[in-house]
Amino acid sequence: MLSADTPILSFDDWLGALRKVCGSFDSTPLHRQSFNGSVSKRFEGGIEIAGIKTNVERIVRRWSHRHSDDSSHCFLIVQKQGRATLVQNGTKLDMRPGEMALLDSAEESEIFPHGLIEHDSFHLPREEVIRRFGHRSVPFMKVNADCASGQILQLVVSRMVAGQLPHSEINSGISDSLIALLPSIHQHQLSSAPLLEQGGDMLYLCIQQFIDQHLQEDELGPGLLAAQFNLSIRQLYRLFEKHNETICRYVQRRRLERCAEELASPAQTNWSITQIAYKWGFSDSAHFSRSFKREFDSSPREYRRSRLACVA
Repeated sequence: MLSADTPILSFDDWLGALRKVCGSFDSTPLHRQSFNGSVSKRFEGGIEIAGIKTNVERIVRRWSHRHSDDSSHCFLIVQKQGRATLVQNGTKLDMRPGEMALLDSAEESEIFPHGLIEHDSFHLPREEVIRRFGHRSVPFMKVNADCASGQILQLVVSRMVAGQLPHSEINSGISDSLIALLPSIHQHQLSSAPLLEQGGDMLYLCIQQFIDQHLQEDELGPGLLAAQFNLSIRQLYRLFEKHNETICRYVQRRRLERCAEELASPAQTNWSITQIAYKWGFSDSAHFSRSFKREFDSSPREYRRSRLACVA
């Protein structure tokens, strides 16, 4: 994980570090004077993970690198912050925070950051990925959590990104397990049968998971969710009504719960209540205080004081 003490590099040093960790990439900075970037490397569950932060104009892996020695991996990219567009084989994928994509290192590819981005790149053995798919190419795809395999993969990857993997699993064969899930995820995404026709419970869980991963985004709402899951707004409302829930109520409750977690955390005492509220999508501090008190029967200030007193 990129940490606060990860050095911010000059563009040339950053590009050198990127090539050392990820292979033969080139890049174009918007402005060298305002360049911001860092590169780190760590191992989780036996998988090499590159942490990349940058605000360059683009990152490119050219066709001439296709048969180079550093094309032995596929990159499972996890978008942590910011937005980017990934391009491979004429296909574009727009990446939002929390989303994942599978990229083949043996093919030409481009990454276009939209401002400052941060992502983790899981380096998976390419030959093993190919063996699992059963053909000589690796599909360029967004790895969605709209099926059971996708949810399992996303749960494990999220814990690895957060550095929450149990110590007993640090050197386990997690790479094989993640790779084994990819073909079923791809097959599911090729299926023409929408999740709504397969039963609403799985779809409801997928939407909940998507909401939980995008709570900090201002655009989070029915329109975004409907577009993401290929539903009409009315279908989306009916799905939540079936579970005695509304979209707005669920989003607000989850945001309040995340605020409560940070108010109770000794590590967040340097953050003001307003800063925490803004971080989790509340733009009106008075509205936040009223909503918080309704949910927890305590004002944010009282809640913070009582919870921190318990851990003092």
